[in-house]
Amino acid sequence: MDTRNKNMDEITALQKNMPTQAILVARIEEGMTEENREKSLDELEQLLETAGGVCFARLSQTRPHPDVRTYLGSGKAEELSQLIKGNKITLIVVDDELSPSQIKNLEDAMETEVRVIDRTMLILDIFARNAVTSEGILQVEIAQLKYSMPRLLGKGTALSRLGGGIGTRGPGESKLETDRRHIKRRIAYLEEALREMDETRSIQRSARRSSGIPQIAIAGYTNVGKSTLLNHLTHANILSEDKLFATLDPTTRRLKLPTAGEVVLTDTVGFIQHLPHHLVEAFKSTLDEVVLADLILIILDASNPEVDHQLSVTEQILSALYAKRKAEPRPMLYVFNKCDRVEKKMLPLLTPRADTVYISAVTGEGIDTLIARIEKAVSECKKEVVFKFPNAFGGGYLNRLYKTSTVVSCDYASDGMLIRVIADEKIRSMYKEFLVEKGGN
Repeated sequence: MDTRNKNMDEITALQKNMPTQAILVARIEEGMTEENREKSLDELEQLLETAGGVCFARLSQTRPHPDVRTYLGSGKAEELSQLIKGNKITLIVVDDELSPSQIKNLEDAMETEVRVIDRTMLILDIFARNAVTSEGILQVEIAQLKYSMPRLLGKGTALSRLGGGIGTRGPGESKLETDRRHIKRRIAYLEEALREMDETRSIQRSARRSSGIPQIAIAGYTNVGKSTLLNHLTHANILSEDKLFATLDPTTRRLKLPTAGEVVLTDTVGFIQHLPHHLVEAFKSTLDEVVLADLILIILDASNPEVDHQLSVTEQILSALYAKRKAEPRPMLYVFNKCDRVEKKMLPLLTPRADTVYISAVTGEGIDTLIARIEKAVSECKKEVVFKFPNAFGGGYLNRLYKTSTVVSCDYASDGMLIRVIADEKIRSMYKEFLVEKGGN
């Protein structure tokens, strides 16, 4: 191989490894401030970087409604085209959800070949990159296919003229199916497989609940430190990275509290504003871990200037989940994480609530206080009672009660074993036929 060919091969390899350069496009709605628009674009840029791209420039337009054809007005579309042409940009990311025709028409309005994707496609792409378990991979692919199917032409030609890159990848870097007929069959197959997994998860969840061990869900905005906290509390070894949606698959671990017995902690997928509804539907079983928990730890990034907004988004998503599942809201404990990055005098200014704890999952600051608050929340629904079990089975019951409740005393008699415990409503209901005495709180 001569030097020239070798150099060309090296250049080609370098180009393949270079991140995709993109222009971020946004519309400033009526009543929206420039500051809020920039904050939304900041988050979009974070998403782009997580997907492996880099932002070359941002372009905004103030208009009350998006153009039905190209989203942007003709003048702004021409400005975008010239910016792309002069800098060899290959990707446009719009901070909104586009119709199939808007994607095609905006691409056609550009003088050079460029792909157009919207915020939803970008988030789906990140989920596809980060899905690890079989369940997570199925959930993401279903969401991607349902979103992409209306965005195909004819029998299945992709709207975008360039066939690869950010927004076109399925789970495991596979290329998404683009034949409409195949997509329908693929969705049906995936949904059936996911139903079987959902049934298994439901059985596992029921078994955990029937054990009487309190279920605690860790929820919150993406990249606030949920996995880091679970690692710290349970000494687990869960992937914890400083990027958006590093964790998609729920991870469940047990935690032995000092005086209130065991609890089960479940780390869940992070939230974000405008979370695609296809993802919410696909991750139904995963999100049920939050809706059906006995206690929810709402994790917040105390160092993020947008913490109030992120809390608002989190509460809105939870309210929507409760409404959709027709479930009662669960008790919540608000946990401000990353407090090691904030001046102590500023902490009281962070959305003060009675049910708030300030911690650092990295340094361990405030963790003892958090555990004490979890114990308090778990114990508030417990009462002291006495059960009388047959001697033949008393040992098994006693062993379970030691795991789920606080055993106060145990007395043996010829006609049975008397166990005085501080137990929650689930345990009291489970063993109500053996209940002989109700105590106080």
